Amino acid sequence: QVTLVESGGGLVQPGGSLRLSCSVYGSIFSIYAMGWYRQAPGNERELVAAVTSGGMTNYTDSVKGRFVISRDNAKRTVTLQMNSLKPEDTAVYYCNAEVRLNSAGDGVDAWGRGTLVTVSS
Repeated sequence: QVTLVESGGGLVQPGGSLRLSCSVYGSIFSIYAMGWYRQAPGNERELVAAVTSGGMTNYTDSVKGRFVISRDNAKRTVTLQMNSLKPEDTAVYYCNAEVRLNSAGDGVDAWGRGTLVTVSS
């Protein structure tokens, strides 16, 4: 069983910063892409940022220049540094990992339970 555990959400004023972290637990073979998604009330879940095992990153346009995603393959963690936060960044943020379970190629698309980020004065 693969479990993702997120931390770092909370309340922050506009212009402030938060750092989200996510760790992958369980018996796995490797992790391909890791990323962060978010879902605001009434909206669909959207990709915020992702990073491959090789370090290639992808960001949604609205966070480019403000958010930075990074990962530590040895520690099985992915981090999202969020700067210059705006009220429209308010959402539940979910960690995602494309996990390979064995050498045969079996895999799962694993999700965390989500952490709430609220940007408000």
